[in-house]
Amino acid sequence: MQIRTAKIRLLIQTGIGIFLTGCSISDWYNGYYVERYAIKEAQKDREKYYNSESPEMQELRKQNQTYCLDLAKKPENRVVRAGYPNGVWNQGMFEICMKNRGTPTYGAWASMQKKNMMKS
Repeated sequence: MQIRTAKIRLLIQTGIGIFLTGCSISDWYNGYYVERYAIKEAQKDREKYYNSESPEMQELRKQNQTYCLDLAKKPENRVVRAGYPNGVWNQGMFEICMKNRGTPTYGAWASMQKKNMMKS
């Protein structure tokens, strides 16, 4: 009789242990919640960057974006990727074009800020 209760108790403890290690609250908090919060903060910063521009700068950005997108999507400038026989548009070329024309994208601007902070 004691062996049977010990087996059941061991089975229950093993099940609880497996359940608790698989559903750790710290994994959820540090993985899901923090990642979602970081994405929201990055989106807010990006919106602040674009909304703080003057109307003239926003108009210039629209013109530059049209020009740079056309340039980056041309067949001769496409980047070869597996599964895309015609290639994909050239993101790097687009960002460099926007930066050279005086309207850097938020990503390029943020990386320039990080470089300046590292130099200081």
